[in-house]
Amino acid sequence: MRNLVHPVFGERGIPLKSKVFHYVIMIIAIITLNFFLPRMLPGSPIATLAGEEAGQMTEDERDRLMSSYNLDKSLGEQFLIYLKNLVTFQWGNSYVKKQPIVNLMLQALPWTLLLAGCNLILSTLIGTLLGAASAFLRKKRKDLPIVLILTLLSSLPVFWIGMVLLSTFGVKLNWFPIYGAYSMFQNNSWFAAIGDVLHHLALPLFTLVITSLMTFFTTSRYSVLKTINQDYVSMARVRGIPKKRVQFCYVMRNALIPVFTVFMMDLGYILSGSVVVETVFSYPGLGSLMFQAVSGRDYPLMQYSFLVVSIMVIVMSFLADLLYKRLDPGLGVKNEK
Repeated sequence: MRNLVHPVFGERGIPLKSKVFHYVIMIIAIITLNFFLPRMLPGSPIATLAGEEAGQMTEDERDRLMSSYNLDKSLGEQFLIYLKNLVTFQWGNSYVKKQPIVNLMLQALPWTLLLAGCNLILSTLIGTLLGAASAFLRKKRKDLPIVLILTLLSSLPVFWIGMVLLSTFGVKLNWFPIYGAYSMFQNNSWFAAIGDVLHHLALPLFTLVITSLMTFFTTSRYSVLKTINQDYVSMARVRGIPKKRVQFCYVMRNALIPVFTVFMMDLGYILSGSVVVETVFSYPGLGSLMFQAVSGRDYPLMQYSFLVVSIMVIVMSFLADLLYKRLDPGLGVKNEK
């Protein structure tokens, strides 16, 4: 019997209902853990919510704070309220920012989608092409500079690359803005506004692309090297099919399947953006919002930010599981003896 195994999701031939059931169980587990884990942490919830001001609060202020976050109720009642608020999007207010959490996340979400989405597309295209080129040039040993350069770049800390780019191109050369996602207090046309947004996007995007190439490069290179040695590729060469057609139609088409899997898995993390990069460049995305929530011990904002990111990872993984079979129909065939 020949086992058809997905590189991420395991053996195929599982009924769709079973897959959906497994993913639903994962979402339920994450929602439950997201409620209980913060409450299992040591320390008083008042200290978490009020921070340094906790010791200066009166008894009445403590009671009102506990009541506003339903902490004066039993754990079971808190969980039911948590589920109700989760479904109705009544997520409450940020303790530090004093604004509705839903509004804060909706404000940060477009910037993260722009930054992380452009990074995912560019790093996938560039990394895949470099990986394929490295695999095709392996016998001529011309791929060594590509491998060494990308290995060096991937080993550098993200914050260090960001700080170097920021100090060089933002401060010394003054070619790019050093913070934010757009210029304040300017009434520009739509064309000028788009150019201004892209101008602010350049440095954080370049930083993310540099640090994201290695994943797609190694996946593409390994997949191409594995596909080159397949029988159908050898038969195509024997039949006299042009080299370029063999590389693109026979090798690359099948070698892109693992790259697609990595792409879909990374797509699940798109909402989290990059906490480090967004913080370095003061980019107002979801990653920066999560960093502020953690550093400010903003318990409600932290809880729902992590929940959204976790659920998106599972949803995108499920989509990858469904689309993977369409990309490679052979995986949909049940194993036969």
